[in-house]
Amino acid sequence: MSQDFNAVVFDLDGTLLDTLGDIADSINEVLGAEGLPLRTREEVRLMIGHGLEMALTRALPEDRRSPAQARPLARRVIDIYHGRQTETTKAFPGIADLLDDLKGRGLGLAVLSNKPHPNTLEMVEYFFPGIFQIVLGLRPEVPAKPDPAAARETAAFLGLSPSRILYLGDSEVDMKTAAAAGMFPVGADWGYRTRAELAAAGARKIIASPSELTDFFR
Repeated sequence: MSQDFNAVVFDLDGTLLDTLGDIADSINEVLGAEGLPLRTREEVRLMIGHGLEMALTRALPEDRRSPAQARPLARRVIDIYHGRQTETTKAFPGIADLLDDLKGRGLGLAVLSNKPHPNTLEMVEYFFPGIFQIVLGLRPEVPAKPDPAAARETAAFLGLSPSRILYLGDSEVDMKTAAAAGMFPVGADWGYRTRAELAAAGARKIIASPSELTDFFR
């Protein structure tokens, strides 16, 4: 594909970083303290995408999922996770080379995550210092993805029409966000959802490795 885009927006969890272990351990620490059944990493993998509060809510037994019961536990998960967010987390293979390549081409680069904004900023700075022009996590005043508000804010910051931006993510949330914002949705097959889920959610292209993204910029 010829170069049709001037920027790339990346999801964080499951796209740039493999965060599953640290998220699962944080959720299970809270569940264990409450005497509740623990969750396997495979179960937690399917809960990620709508933010840590929703992941914790999904991890609870059905009779404990009311907002009044779930929110205090979610706050504990967020606090615990903040202290261990880089213990086992690592960039997916090929991500560092991809980012260096895209930055060398002069493309706009951004991160848009449903992870809390402070965590998002800290983790991007820790793993990818100096790479991204704008990094946005979940903020109280802005709706979470798949609402397109933050994606449109990102486009405005970059000074680009959304149609000039490629959006790479690993979940149905990301594909729906990109489509709603008018960006080009590309699914990351190495993340936390299946190719079938990405396709059903509107992915225009699904790639099996980070290096395949450069095909859009040749």
